[in-house]
Amino acid sequence: MKKLSLIVIILINTAISAFAQKGKASISDLNFMTGTWTLKHKWGDMEEIWSKPMGDNLMSTFRCVKDGKVVFYEFMVVEQAASGPVLILRHFNKGSIGWEDKDKPYLMPAVAVTKNQVAYLSKDKKVLITYKRLSTQRLDCILDEEGKDGKWTQEVFSYTLNN
Repeated sequence: MKKLSLIVIILINTAISAFAQKGKASISDLNFMTGTWTLKHKWGDMEEIWSKPMGDNLMSTFRCVKDGKVVFYEFMVVEQAASGPVLILRHFNKGSIGWEDKDKPYLMPAVAVTKNQVAYLSKDKKVLITYKRLSTQRLDCILDEEGKDGKWTQEVFSYTLNN
């Protein structure tokens, strides 16, 4: 587990360094995320839909359904800030019951934007979400998360384009 922690720390530092060298990214750099993406996962069937960039933003809806019943939803927007794109994320249970306080969504600035890849880091540096377009039909969402015990875990969601 220490190896994973070290790898994540190196990844975060590399991402921040690469982003700083490239300069400010824009919403149009995220066009590679556009589409309806699906996968079957241990949590349930997942669908993530990303709109095309429009103006200073793009948006996404997500749902996870197991045995025909919703597990949870997400609503995400990426908005252009002065420093670059920022992912704004909210989770919901069935009935649209929000997890986060209404005035406190997750804010995750982009720390690295390269061709067909973006990495968002939470302000407390405990969550790193990376979207990587692997081919015309594949998009990975990689969730690196530091637990309360200080150990990092990684979950890879390998989506297939379903337009």
